[in-house]
Amino acid sequence: MNETHQRFAQVSAKVLNLLRRTDTCTVSNAIETFNVRMRNEGFMQDEARCQFPALSPVAGYAVTGRIRTSAPPIAKLCYYHRPDFWEYVGRFPSPKIIVLHDVDHIVGTGAFFGEIHCRISRALGCISYITNGTIRDAPALAAAQFQCFASGLSVSHSYAHIIDFGDPVEIGSLKVSSGDLLHGDAHGVQTIPTSIAELLPDAVKCILDREAELISFCESPDFTLEKLTAILTREIPVCQPPDRRSI
Repeated sequence: MNETHQRFAQVSAKVLNLLRRTDTCTVSNAIETFNVRMRNEGFMQDEARCQFPALSPVAGYAVTGRIRTSAPPIAKLCYYHRPDFWEYVGRFPSPKIIVLHDVDHIVGTGAFFGEIHCRISRALGCISYITNGTIRDAPALAAAQFQCFASGLSVSHSYAHIIDFGDPVEIGSLKVSSGDLLHGDAHGVQTIPTSIAELLPDAVKCILDREAELISFCESPDFTLEKLTAILTREIPVCQPPDRRSI
């Protein structure tokens, strides 16, 4: 295992499989039960919206970088001029998710990511792309089942180019570092704290069992507000903000 892999904790195949078949809302609820972060943290807001809501959830390790699209670079315009970026991507374990912050004054003037980048990324073990900028070739990306989170679509790649990579980036108020475990679906993208990741399968099962009980009760002829209150107060979830000193 090289240095890139040693900088972050990887999770088991069991956890990755759980994330791929579980929606982000359920996983978010499960994470809340551990009280390891504030409930208004850990997920991206409106800058990166899911472009293909019909696709299944994705989970993978972030590979970060920064791009510009509206002005020509001094050199190394095209993707085939940046083998160093693709070499960096290739050093991470799969599955991986490319996360590129568009730092232009007018974000999304051009799309860095389209069908060609999808094919290259897929060959390197990537399964998704996240940006506050835009994408293009949307039908081809959807057909390849390559999930994308972006602000929208663009006709042109314009002058899209990598300016640097490897440092933390911030998209939709979420700071992402290379190696972070990300989980995304139609609702958006969240980070998975690796400190509790291996405990998530049991926590998700508890969430689903409890929700199934509530749904069944609400649909039953025995429903009353009194009984509902008894069910809801049977287990009081932790709602207080976590103690920052213990995180």
